[in-house]
Amino acid sequence: MKAKVIIERGSDGTYGAYIADNNIPYGIIGEGKTVADTVEDFKQGYEDMRNAYIAEGKTFPECEFTYVYDVASFLSMYAYAFTLAGLSRITGIAQGQLSHYVTGHRRPSQNTVKKIEDSLHKFGNEIGSIRFA
Repeated sequence: MKAKVIIERGSDGTYGAYIADNNIPYGIIGEGKTVADTVEDFKQGYEDMRNAYIAEGKTFPECEFTYVYDVASFLSMYAYAFTLAGLSRITGIAQGQLSHYVTGHRRPSQNTVKKIEDSLHKFGNEIGSIRFA
């Protein structure tokens, strides 16, 4: 099985992770002060769930997860690599607006999320096509 795990930044600045798909017969969450801590907590929850199934003599349905970030989590996770000025140039979204998304003061619309995602993919594709002599 495959499922998406949503990672979101909470209003208190911590992060949470949860399975987005309903076709998984168990629930797992992860929490942490950073995205990395949250993913590790989620993975530990998965192992704990597997062990609980085995202890009860049940067959554990294995699952492969894809992690999906909300905008605040993504921007926070990659703040070391992208400045708000750089992201503004890549996405065309004002630095002040991006700052609101990072801090969680505002949530971007679905159109804005799509614009950020498309801009970052385009940027990645352009970078990926560069070759050095």
